[in-house]
Amino acid sequence: MDTTLQSSFRVPTRAILSKEDLDRFQTSDAHGLILGFIERLNTAVRGKTLRAEAYHSPVVNSLITLLDTLEEYIKDAPPVENTKSRFGNPAFQTWYDRVVETAPLLEDIVPEPAVPEVSTYLINSFGNRKRIDYGTGHELHFIIFLLCLERLGLLNADDYLALVVNVFWRYIALMRSLQFAYWLEPAGSHGVWGLDDYHFLPFLFGASQLADHKYLRPKAIHDPDIIEEYSKDYMYLACIKFINSVKTASLRWHSPMLDDISGVKTWSKISEGMVKMYKAEVLGKLPIMQHCLFGSIVAFEAIGEIPQDDQEDEHGHVHAFGQEFPDCCGIRVPSAIAAAAAKKGGENVMPVRRPLPFD
Repeated sequence: MDTTLQSSFRVPTRAILSKEDLDRFQTSDAHGLILGFIERLNTAVRGKTLRAEAYHSPVVNSLITLLDTLEEYIKDAPPVENTKSRFGNPAFQTWYDRVVETAPLLEDIVPEPAVPEVSTYLINSFGNRKRIDYGTGHELHFIIFLLCLERLGLLNADDYLALVVNVFWRYIALMRSLQFAYWLEPAGSHGVWGLDDYHFLPFLFGASQLADHKYLRPKAIHDPDIIEEYSKDYMYLACIKFINSVKTASLRWHSPMLDDISGVKTWSKISEGMVKMYKAEVLGKLPIMQHCLFGSIVAFEAIGEIPQDDQEDEHGHVHAFGQEFPDCCGIRVPSAIAAAAAKKGGENVMPVRRPLPFD
C-alpha cells in the first residue's frame, strides 16, 4: 500500500463541476490512473474467453462472494406492485439501503480506515437510489472501486484476468438481475452514453476478447446461431444476446451504433476504437463525469465551491455549473426491459447516429 494514503482516507466527493474542471481532468493523474487501469485489464483479457482459467487470489474470491451476497438481497426486496408504471420500481431503494448497511463487510477485504472511502465507490456502482436509474457513470464507479483495491496493494497484475472474466462479469450479471427485477431506467437521455442503454465496458473488454479470433468477424453479431453458441464465451456477444432478448425489430433500428460498428473489418480495430470512444464518450463527457466521485486514493480536486446535497434539483442531481438544461437527466425513459415486460408498443424514433472513432 502507498504509505501516503494511510493517513488521508476520506469519503469521495464530486470534483468536476465545470467544463474547465473537465478539461483539467483530461490531463490529471486521476484520468491517467483510471484509463491506465482499464487498458491493463483490456490487455489482460485479449484473446481470453469468459471460461478461461484465471488465478483467483483471496481478494478476488472475496469480491465474487460479496457480489453473490448482494444478489441474494434481491430476494429479500422483491419488486412492489407497480403494474401501472414502466419506470423504476421503488423496491430498488430497499435493496440499495441494504447494500449501504452491508458496506462495513468490506472490512474483510480492505483496511478498516479505508472502508468509508472504498465502500462509497461500491455503493455508487449500482445506480442512483432516488432516480432508480443506471448508466456508464455507475459502471465507472465499479472500475474505480477495483482500482482502489489495486492502489491499496490488495490486487496486482496477476489478478487482472480474473478481475475481468470473473469479478467484473459477475458484477454485470448482478446488474442484469437488478435491471430485470427493478426496471432500472437508463441514466441520461435514452441511455445515450451506453451501447446497450446501460453499459459500455463489456463491449470494450469483449472486443479485446475477440481481437485475435481466427474465424469470428464483427458482422457475426447478426447471426443468431453464432450469438447463441458463443455468447457464453465472449462479453460482446453476450451483450448482443441480451439486447436481442429485450428489444424487438432489427439491431440496425434499435442499436444503430452497434450495427455501424459491425461493419468494421476486424475486432482488433474495434478494440482500438472502443478505447478511444470510452475516453471521448465517458471520461470526456461532462454530463457523466460531473457525478464522478474522488477521494484520496483516486484524487482530483475541484476549483471553486462544491455544491451541497441540499442543492439537488428535482432529478436528485446537483449539476455542474453552467448546465441550464443538463444532458444527463433529459426526459425519463423506461427501460427496454420494462417495455418488453409490459408488452406495450409505442411510436419508434430512430436514434441519432454518432461518428465512430474506428477510422
